[in-house]
Amino acid sequence: MRITFVCFLLISQCLVFGQEKYPKNVFGSPLEIPLILAGTFGELRSNHFHSGIDIKTQQREGLPIKAIYEGTVTRIKVGLWGYGKVIYIAHPNGFTSVYGHLQKFSPEIEKYVKEIQYQKKAYEIEVFPDYGELTVTKDELIAYSGNTGGSSGPHLHFEIRNSISEKPTNPLLYGYEVRDATNPTLLGLYAYPLSEDANVNKRKTRTQIKFNKQLDGSYLANKVFALGKIGFGIETYDRQDLAANKNGIFSIEQIVNGKTYSKYDFTEFSFGETRYINTLIDYEYYSKTNRRIQYCFLGPGNKLNIYNEKFDDGLITVREGLSYDVQILVKDLSDNTVKLIIPVEGRTEMETEEAETLKTDYFLIAKQPNNYDLDAAEVYFPANTFYQNFYIDLKTGKDTVQIHKGVVPAHKKFTITFDAAAYSMEDRKKMFVAWLDAKGRPNYINTYKRGTTFSVKTRNLGKYTLVKDTIPPKIRPKNFKEKQWLNNYRYLAIQISDDLSGIDNYSATLNGEWILMEYEPKTNTLTYNFDDKILSQTQCDLKLFVTDNVGNTTTFSSNFFRK
Repeated sequence: MRITFVCFLLISQCLVFGQEKYPKNVFGSPLEIPLILAGTFGELRSNHFHSGIDIKTQQREGLPIKAIYEGTVTRIKVGLWGYGKVIYIAHPNGFTSVYGHLQKFSPEIEKYVKEIQYQKKAYEIEVFPDYGELTVTKDELIAYSGNTGGSSGPHLHFEIRNSISEKPTNPLLYGYEVRDATNPTLLGLYAYPLSEDANVNKRKTRTQIKFNKQLDGSYLANKVFALGKIGFGIETYDRQDLAANKNGIFSIEQIVNGKTYSKYDFTEFSFGETRYINTLIDYEYYSKTNRRIQYCFLGPGNKLNIYNEKFDDGLITVREGLSYDVQILVKDLSDNTVKLIIPVEGRTEMETEEAETLKTDYFLIAKQPNNYDLDAAEVYFPANTFYQNFYIDLKTGKDTVQIHKGVVPAHKKFTITFDAAAYSMEDRKKMFVAWLDAKGRPNYINTYKRGTTFSVKTRNLGKYTLVKDTIPPKIRPKNFKEKQWLNNYRYLAIQISDDLSGIDNYSATLNGEWILMEYEPKTNTLTYNFDDKILSQTQCDLKLFVTDNVGNTTTFSSNFFRK
């Protein structure tokens, strides 16, 4: 299969030689309704760039999803989070289309998927059909829109990737029509002193700069007085004409005295670099306010390849007595543009407000491994876990460690290891390592147990502790009762929940046969569809087993009747 698919990719590469990089008017629409976006390509998300567009589905599920071009299905995944139910189709012109958060697949594909689910006795699966095993034609029905996975409302997540590089590309480059005559919106402008001798308006820390709209539609900022190396950042978003959603912008360009110092856009990017989003934004500000300032300069550790132009990493060296005309251009893909003009004057300012610097006993050097013994636990940071050196704040208590605060982004996972030897073997079976949120609530972290040693791998800074869970999950039928006749029912619905460590696995049988129950963790609901038609008798005996992450199990039994 792999050899065959590689041949397919090589043939595709030959076919695309000479065609446009982003061919227009080739692909059809994945939906039969006008395209209105709830999210744009490259939009800033938590720890990643959005790799597609989110298309509104009129606040409902079940809309037909069509293949945008002929091709072969190369991957199908059913998961609890991420894209939920998702299908990947490779096309002969060198592109792959992706359709996520689906409610269900077309009858042919649904049958194929369910056979595998029943064979593996699992709801969550990932399969890679042989080349040509599941072929589709342009505009063929492949699925129905839904809200599965990490979706917060019904919509279609849609991508177009380069089949060779696997890079996601901006779907709107392929000629899809989305009404947009609306300019991006500017929310804030910030200046950053970036060298030891730098200051901005008597400050050595991030400084907000006010601006006003001019008669010609541009924005003019208050004059900035500065010295040394400085940089600017902006808070901005874009809207399309038919939606109120605050979506991401397409490009930002910074021009200084007529020369482009930095310019990036969201034409395409690689999944391997997407986590470097945390170097593009003021992460500390984001962690405290949930608002993102996008840098117009390259911060420490920034390895993003989204830049078209950069001079001196976008840093502006301001010298005494000189003036600088800084312009920032913010655009969407329809070329709607906002211009922000920032006059900068090099001038020494007295009474400079110094930046507050945290100093601790632990200075972390980012490029080398760092290991700390905190009595209650050991913490190991691999080399390049962080983007820059800093004083890390580490504290310890009984079975608790405080690892800095969540104001610093971790690029790699680090390891925390607790010694639980003080607890009995029975207690250790029910214990796990938890991350405590701002309100002190424990959140389960996948815990590796080896004897009396408990370890977790995580990217989240903050407080960690050992927690014991002895309470089993709860199970409650949602749409049926004991001994009820269910002739006109299409499905069974059961609610499951766990108050501490969370649901790990579940399994159900009907008259002794395993049945597929779809799990929707957002509503804590398990659903069995009677269309599976495995019933062979009128009286049905249902058994459901639900286990949490430390092994506490609840068994639910019920009888119902159905002809």
